[in-house]
Amino acid sequence: MAGLSPQITNLVIILGMMQVSKKIPFDDPNVLNIVRAIYIASNLIIAAIYLYTQLQINKKKDLTTLKYVEPAPMGSTEEGKLVTTTVHAYDSQQIKQLFRSQLMGVGMMAFMHLYMKYTNPLCIQSIIPLKGALESNLVKIHLYGQPASGDLKRPFKQGGGLMSGLQSGPAQSDKKAVEAAERAGRGGAKEE
Repeated sequence: MAGLSPQITNLVIILGMMQVSKKIPFDDPNVLNIVRAIYIASNLIIAAIYLYTQLQINKKKDLTTLKYVEPAPMGSTEEGKLVTTTVHAYDSQQIKQLFRSQLMGVGMMAFMHLYMKYTNPLCIQSIIPLKGALESNLVKIHLYGQPASGDLKRPFKQGGGLMSGLQSGPAQSDKKAVEAAERAGRGGAKEE
């Protein structure tokens, strides 16, 4: 499965877990509590991974300047905005987004499970977010020690998520795009 994309492996996991969850007797309170415990443990592991990654980001405190052009919203006539920041500030912002998305997922799952009484998604949501956390760019750089080049070069390419269609393209960090944005005077405010 090493050559498959994360989206394909997620689909395989979802389809497999849907079949497995049909066989799980959720009517039994003991089984339901075990599945809940697995879900909670999965989220605690994700939080620990993100906290450790944040500690590594703060420990390295890489103050290398990072310039890129943030794309304008799709359908907008304005140009992209120049962002000047540091690697440390960029990574800190990215880890906050990862925490936020994990909390949103837990909130949605709590609503679906506690209010709407859905139990099957607990199985899937115990695996997919953990897999996503282990495959995130920041974890690859700060936990696995992979070099920040290629797909791991900052600014990171945004994955094909639900809201990715609202942007007109990926952030541009090439010298030509940055210089053009600097000449046009778009943005340039340093983010801390």
